[in-house]
Amino acid sequence: MTATIPADYLRLVENPNYGHLGTIRPDDTAQVNPMWYLFDGETIRFTHTTKRGKYRNLQHNPSMSLAISDPDDPFRYLELRGSLQQVIPDPEGAFYVVLGKRYGNAEQQPPRDSPDRVILVMSIDRVIAG
Repeated sequence: MTATIPADYLRLVENPNYGHLGTIRPDDTAQVNPMWYLFDGETIRFTHTTKRGKYRNLQHNPSMSLAISDPDDPFRYLELRGSLQQVIPDPEGAFYVVLGKRYGNAEQQPPRDSPDRVILVMSIDRVIAG
């Protein structure tokens, strides 16, 4: 079951704000990186490649957490905790293009690493609104 995001925080996931995605490395240390994302009303989706550390982290431990600061008040934030639910191949880089356009690049083209692209689908199991 998807945890509910409070209505007054929905704009943080619906607008193209940058999120900081945390994963756990195989040595049990944290890795946090800024990420583009898309909230589909139930899950969070990211574009990534199978060649990078974050992907390997999620294969080792599917736990993930996305933190989004309110651009109007950086002390107001939303943290979404969940886990990797699905990995969808995206060898054309189509979702990368969708996210690029969402984040302001109307001319976004597929990246050179498209053959290795996947869509990471994150469940939302817990919501912390601060």
